[in-house]
Amino acid sequence: MPELSALPARESRYVDAAFYERLVADGRRWSTGHPPVDDALRPECERFLYAEARLLDEGRFEDWLDLYEDECAYWIPLVPGGGDPASQVTNAMDDRRRLEDRVVWLRSAFVWSQIPRSRTVRMIGNVEAMTDGDELLVRSTFVLHDVRAGDHTTHVGWYAHRLRRHADGLRVVSKQVNLADCDQAHSNMSIIF
Repeated sequence: MPELSALPARESRYVDAAFYERLVADGRRWSTGHPPVDDALRPECERFLYAEARLLDEGRFEDWLDLYEDECAYWIPLVPGGGDPASQVTNAMDDRRRLEDRVVWLRSAFVWSQIPRSRTVRMIGNVEAMTDGDELLVRSTFVLHDVRAGDHTTHVGWYAHRLRRHADGLRVVSKQVNLADCDQAHSNMSIIF
């Protein structure tokens, strides 16, 4: 077994300038034009996105985390279309270690912003996919309903996923959550988008 300090989940040495540049490029590719998509990839990508949404809606956060690579990013920009997470404030810019923290935090009894717990329902649509080397780039739109303590909040926007194929299925390299109202004030954002 490798030393804990050598595991990507314990250190984020992979988050460097090149990593940020790729995140920015992926977001821009989808937000500034219409890149050529491969309709043959859509069914596989839809199955993956639907499974991810279902795991989150069912509160199966550990299983959701298993969909992510050891070296990954989960990014919620404050700038429409993305911006640059290396130089701009974000709603979230999480590496694998921080995603693990989120899951532990959501399971704890001390998440005051989640008492009572949110119940969510996600709808995924308009899935477009293309290959980028050995990986897939996927854009989809979402509507996320969050019901908690008698309040109903709806979030809308689009996702940009970078996925990598493995023998046992796809894994997330990066997920960019582009909220339509990303530059507006938000109340309790303690759910995983």
